[in-house]
Amino acid sequence: MAKTSTITIRTDDETKKAIEYLYGRFGLTVSDAVNIFFNKSLMEHGLPFEMTLRYNQETLDAMQEARDIMSGKVQAKAYASLAAMHADIDATEDEGGEC
Repeated sequence: MAKTSTITIRTDDETKKAIEYLYGRFGLTVSDAVNIFFNKSLMEHGLPFEMTLRYNQETLDAMQEARDIMSGKVQAKAYASLAAMHADIDATEDEGGEC
């Protein structure tokens, strides 16, 4: 397929030089590398690599607990009143546990 469209990408000079050097070591131009990225994206129907956010362990545990509740593996806590919920939180804190 003929390459007739142009895309302009802005970056700083240091990044441009480093990326040209890196891809040049593979015998590629930046344009070649971008086209490889685009074609792989089309093959994957998305970005051709996993994107993740780095969370701390407490957040990861809470997210897993939410998944377990949603899937029915874990029963969600329920309270008859706001006061009962606060009492449970206070008791958990008094035991040195996590809320």
